[in-house]
This record gives sequence, structure tokens and C-alpha cells, in this order.
Amino acid sequence: MNKKDFCLKKLGQRGRIVIWQVEGEKIRKDLDEEFTNFGQHYRFKYIPIFEFWIDKEANPDEQRFFIDHLLVEWQAMKKGLSYNKASDLADLQERVERYKAGDIKKVWDRKGEIDFAKIHQKLLKRTTDKLSVWLIDGRLVRSVFHVEFTQGGHDQVYDFVPKGEVWIDNDLIAEERPYVILHELYERGLMATQGLPYKEAHRRSSRLEWHSRYDKQKLQENLKTVGWL
Repeated sequence: MNKKDFCLKKLGQRGRIVIWQVEGEKIRKDLDEEFTNFGQHYRFKYIPIFEFWIDKEANPDEQRFFIDHLLVEWQAMKKGLSYNKASDLADLQERVERYKAGDIKKVWDRKGEIDFAKIHQKLLKRTTDKLSVWLIDGRLVRSVFHVEFTQGGHDQVYDFVPKGEVWIDNDLIAEERPYVILHELYERGLMATQGLPYKEAHRRSSRLEWHSRYDKQKLQENLKTVGWL
């Protein structure tokens, strides 16, 4: 593997650690389907030890949160903590930074309830199964509901997603949306109609998504199967 295949530009440096913007779509296709918004060496061994990788964002307004998260996670894992414990510490730090940024105040209405109109950005489609697929404000979802939300989700996994809805992160570049839509709709179907637990449904959906990334005709066929086309 040559990191030049994935790294787009240097974003900055923290001490010895170089921060790169990377082409996440290519990583997910050619290297690791589970790479999400960002990563560091102790989580993803293919990342050099003194580098942080941050996916190219459609809306590049969360880099500082991701970098703060990675610094805590990297330092904790370097000292020997497990990924789960390190991630918990990093999530806490990230939530503090998001709170300071004032994101939480943006989604409350006058009654003190969540205003989903602030979360929803665009209704992408209603599927043949009557599911509403929304493009949502990923930053606000991470700040208000779940700091580890990434790419997409649905009501069978997240209790904050209204019933019958599938959410697609607006942080994804448009070219990647069809793959994530396929993943989320297929995963939701496995959980809702077959009763599969999340881990198994996610595993099967990741496999389907990965194969579809290499075959555009298969992508269209699979999207039709899940009620998208």
C-alpha cells in the first residue's frame, strides 16, 4: 500500500503527528470498508504511527472536533488502553468541545424539544416500503445525539431516529451516497423483517456494499431490491 494513493493534502501538524485529508471513498473501496470519518495508527494499522487521517468532508466544519478526538484516542492507546476505553475518553473530550461550540442550542424549539426540522435537510426519497430517506445535518446529530454517528443510520439502530426514517449524513460526498443508502436500507430490512441483530445485519450489509462498489450494474440492481429505484 502506498499512502499517496489515499492522501489528498496535509491539513496541519500537532507535534510529530502529521494530519492528512484522505479520500475516504477510495479507502473504503480498495483498503478497508470500515474506515469512517477519521482514524489513527492504533485503530487502523495501515495508518503510519505519527499520522492522523481525516476523510474529505462535503461540509468541512468538524475537523477540529475530529483532531481533538484523535489526540486523546492515540495517546490513550499508545499507553496500552484498549480501543473501546480510549474511544470512550476521546468521545467525552469531543462532546465537551461540541458543547462549547454551541451546537446543542441550535436544535431546541421554544418548548424545549428537539426540532427535527433543524436536523432534516432534504427528503431524498420515499422507498417502495414507505420509508423516508433523509439527508441530515451530520454535525448536529453528532453534537446532540451520538458523537460516533457516521455515514448513515436508521430507526432500528438509533432510538433518536423517528420511526420509518433512514438518515444519510450530509458529510458524505454525493458520489458515495448510493452505497450508504444501499447499506442502510438493506441493514434495516434485515433487522426489521428478519429479526437479525445489528452486528450480523451490519456485517451482511457491509459485504453487499463492498461488492456494489465494484459493479455499478449490481449497485442499481441492489438498490431496486431494497425499494430505492
